[in-house]
Amino acid sequence: MLHVRGRVLVGPDEVVDELWVVGGRISFTPPADRSDVQTLEGWVLPGLVDAHCHVGLGPHGEVPREEAEQQALTDRDHGTLLIRDAGQPGDTRWVDEREDLPKIIRAGRHIARTRRYIRNFAHEVEEDELARHVRLEAHRGDGWVKLVGDWIDRDVGDLAPSWSRAAVADAIAAAHEEGVRVTAHCFGEESLRDLAAAGIDCIEHATGLQEDSIDTFAAQGIAIVPTLVNIAQFPDLAAPAKEKFPGYHRHMLDLHERRYATVGAAHEAGVPIYVGTDAGGSLPHGLVAREMVELTKAGLTNGEVVAAATWAAREWLGRPGLVEGEDADLVVYASDPLADVTVVADPLGVVLRGRVVA
Repeated sequence: MLHVRGRVLVGPDEVVDELWVVGGRISFTPPADRSDVQTLEGWVLPGLVDAHCHVGLGPHGEVPREEAEQQALTDRDHGTLLIRDAGQPGDTRWVDEREDLPKIIRAGRHIARTRRYIRNFAHEVEEDELARHVRLEAHRGDGWVKLVGDWIDRDVGDLAPSWSRAAVADAIAAAHEEGVRVTAHCFGEESLRDLAAAGIDCIEHATGLQEDSIDTFAAQGIAIVPTLVNIAQFPDLAAPAKEKFPGYHRHMLDLHERRYATVGAAHEAGVPIYVGTDAGGSLPHGLVAREMVELTKAGLTNGEVVAAATWAAREWLGRPGLVEGEDADLVVYASDPLADVTVVADPLGVVLRGRVVA
């Protein structure tokens, strides 16, 4: 039995003094028998959400299980207890059998245009196969499908949409018929307009948002997961292309330069924003706290950033927070994260499925 006391942040406007964990589940009613109780005390949040993370992915594709396990443990120890895995080639269903590892919501494997994405990451298909692959991945994920909306087109020498507007419209319609939502990797401007017109649910990175597309995203409620810790890598990502593809190089530097202004404008317009790191691939795991700080640089308040990593993110993904009778997935801090979001980097205690795991 676990007694958690202090300031329990049940929601953005709801704070209680304590909760109990009995049989791994949350109770706000003190139990009659308190003979064997462990106590944690501090400021308490629901387990953090990394809404763009890749457990089981490395720079060259799928990694061995032992490495994937360490990735998941690193996220967990930094307070991330719910992950939306935004595409990868491997099978991580074995994680679901581990009580000590974070919960994962999968988007299946990325679906990209042939030779238009990172090697060994995605299904690489042409437009006539796109909708069929979307239907297949709809049954391999956990309610999400991931498209690669744009990438460098070497014939153009710059970022360009992977698919025609008609093809993405058919693909997104197919996903919705299968009962799943669709997200897409997008760096540039044009692909965002096409995907919004097709009724997409979410965009990853979204560096190409401009005034017109921001208005569309806000009107349609299309969410973005900016992954600013990843966007910080744009200069290094583009550097090898400087001589051969100067237009692409300049474009990527411009997207990088205006990244905070882009996210800030989207936020001001009312576009839903969630915390995601893009860990896996080229980035290490355990970066949620850094991403939260990055979002404050774009103009989100501490409270808005905490919500984007906890209550709001869990509601968006259909997963409970600190709710009576639900799994006790929570993180305890020494001071108030709403006053200073940097405290999220140093949890006092991590509780997953009612057990103190870190």
